[in-house]
Amino acid sequence: MLVSKLPDKGTTIFTVMSKMAADYGAINLSQGFPDFQAPEALLERVAFYTAAGYNQYAPMSGVPALKQQIAMKVADLYGRNVNPDTEITVTPGATEALFCAVCATIHPGDEAIIFDPAYDTYEPAVTLNGGITHHIPMGYPDFQIDWQAVRCKINDRTRLIIINSPHNPTGSIWNEADVLALQEIVEGSRISVVSDEVYEHIIFDGQTHQSLHRYAELAKRSFIVSSFGKTYHTTGWRLGYCIAPQEYMLEFQRIHQFVNFSTNTPMQHAVADFLEHCPEFHKELSGFYEQKRNLFCRLIKKSGFRLLPAAGTYFQLLDYSEISKAADTELANRLTMEHKIASIPVSVFYKDPPGQKILRFCFAKSDATLEEAADILNKL
Repeated sequence: MLVSKLPDKGTTIFTVMSKMAADYGAINLSQGFPDFQAPEALLERVAFYTAAGYNQYAPMSGVPALKQQIAMKVADLYGRNVNPDTEITVTPGATEALFCAVCATIHPGDEAIIFDPAYDTYEPAVTLNGGITHHIPMGYPDFQIDWQAVRCKINDRTRLIIINSPHNPTGSIWNEADVLALQEIVEGSRISVVSDEVYEHIIFDGQTHQSLHRYAELAKRSFIVSSFGKTYHTTGWRLGYCIAPQEYMLEFQRIHQFVNFSTNTPMQHAVADFLEHCPEFHKELSGFYEQKRNLFCRLIKKSGFRLLPAAGTYFQLLDYSEISKAADTELANRLTMEHKIASIPVSVFYKDPPGQKILRFCFAKSDATLEEAADILNKL
């Protein structure tokens, strides 16, 4: 008989809600994926490389041309020079990169800090490596971090802090003061950082993404993870990457090679070409999704929901406290089954849910889908 290493973990909420959406014929604004097509030029490149025979194993750390383009993108956006041969690994999705980064850092008895509401892949990775996770709740309704609370949690067993900006599920972002507070806390310590930056190109209202690539001292102790799936509307391709100092990356690759030896070959070549010839795409992505956010918010302005405007990502939180007193998990189920619209209850991202009446909706959808969804929400 097997003894579970994750006895308190069930099926992820994304799987549960997407299945419910399919079962009940609901509009799926729960799981974070677009319902529109990837760029034609990128699809053409995939077809080209598939037909040209680029269908066997890629190098373990990634196709050299793609790693070179990643390094050039980081230099262009953040002014940081990274070595494509020794500091970059391409992975089958950002989740695998996050897992390998945690594995490289946490040993039995080590402690990690995460910030609730936290994406649900972080803590299981710590647990599977024998670590202990400490949860620090972010403030409501702006979801900012209490840095004094972080300082109080640090001890000689703390080995990792996992951060996420732009933040899923809240849509909040870090400012420079946040990054400098983190830098001050870890300075002179043995603490590493995993920075989940998969929504780096989706940030609104003229604000700047405070990537750890911009901060040399933090970059020296960080695994920085990003995603092509989020950027190019291709979440099903499972294509992400991690950037870390050579010493960190050596350990990362020791683990990566036994989890997923290599990543989809033709798609790596295709993305390398697209990055080289269409760099404007990721630079214009914030404007594209800002229009989606604004449309969705405008469409539901007269509903009973209270908006908590997203500063980044393609998720919008809605406070339903004026509509229902039900728990968010209960209301999410009811909306899916009875009103045919699926969302994500935010309480599942907390160790100790604070009882807020909030649901997360994905606005990475066609305008027609958002209009149909808004019509339902306005009638609640």
